[in-house]
Amino acid sequence: MKTQSLNPSGAWKSSETVYPILFAISISHLLNDLIQSVIPAVYPMLKSNYALSFTQIGIITLVFQLTASILQPFVGLYTDKKPTPRSLAIGMLFSLAGLICISFASNFIYILLSVSLIGMGSSIFHPEASRVAHLASGGKKGLAQSIFQVGGNAGGAIGPLLVALIVIPLGQHYIGVFGVLAIVAVMILTYVGNWYQIHLKPKTQTASVSALKSDLPKSKVIFALVILLVLIFSKYFYMASMTSYFTFYLINKFHVSVQESQIYLFIFLASVAAGTILGGPLGDRYGRKLIIWVSILGAAPFTLLLPHVGLGVTIILAILIGLIISSAFSAILVYATELIPGKVGMIAGLFFGFAFGMGGIGSAVLGWLADRTSIEYVFNICAYLPLIGIVTGLLPNINRKKK
Repeated sequence: MKTQSLNPSGAWKSSETVYPILFAISISHLLNDLIQSVIPAVYPMLKSNYALSFTQIGIITLVFQLTASILQPFVGLYTDKKPTPRSLAIGMLFSLAGLICISFASNFIYILLSVSLIGMGSSIFHPEASRVAHLASGGKKGLAQSIFQVGGNAGGAIGPLLVALIVIPLGQHYIGVFGVLAIVAVMILTYVGNWYQIHLKPKTQTASVSALKSDLPKSKVIFALVILLVLIFSKYFYMASMTSYFTFYLINKFHVSVQESQIYLFIFLASVAAGTILGGPLGDRYGRKLIIWVSILGAAPFTLLLPHVGLGVTIILAILIGLIISSAFSAILVYATELIPGKVGMIAGLFFGFAFGMGGIGSAVLGWLADRTSIEYVFNICAYLPLIGIVTGLLPNINRKKK
């Protein structure tokens, strides 16, 4: 296993995988997404405290996800031209401000303003963090993205568990406790930003990388990007049903307590984190297209079965769905960067942004649908979304199977 090394002149070798930086950015991603996951985890509390409808719950997610998505492609495009290492820590300060605000939020509008701050922090963090992972990958792009992604998914899993242990029994003001984690993240990101500043490629080298073009015609590149975005739509619309409404589904159908539902949500999200680490390395070895195909379409049998079983089997199926469907994003993101070389920030911003946007729109639409039908009906409809994975067959082959 290669690690960071210096050549005789003291310069870092870009062909080496810099694991300390990859783990540091992964931990930062864990803390960033843990903070984000606090928002849906406190939905049952907010719904009860302020008599919110499912539509309003969906609007909260929509505002959060849109602020976390619309800015990302623009941030990525800007940082491709002008990398900004200090923006990593600055983005986390926005999230810190949002946490403090939501802990004292007293009405629906204040909640929306609070979550928008956390969303803006996320939109600043992800494109540059993806560039750092790419820079530290040493050519192992899939592995680097998986290490980066698994931190985020682990944070998303831990957040609801901590909310169940701290916020649910103690009250809304204790959301502010998570600000300590934001401060820790600022310190780690300051360290990462310093490394990033030192190891940024010279402008001439950056320009040459940006000049690289895909072997595919422009029309095929655009078509492939559209297919990838369709796959992101299917994955994140389904994920919206789980992250925003799985607790309500369990409470309504099986009459579990709020704390129990949060624990079951944690189990699902933990399986998502576990599955994430597989997607990148397997994509490096067997090809991104195969992994994308298996990870989305392969979840369909389990999603179709989930609405029709008891509590125990529901949790088992949720674990299997999380393990399978979570391997898609790293493979999709690296596949996209290979379609358009030299535009890591823009591609990361586009795909993270689109994923968050689909999650937000999905949550709002599903909340509206739940108000007019039922949570169980929503889960029956969403069960068909992974079948969209069949369009993976339309993607061109752009990499070879690795031994």
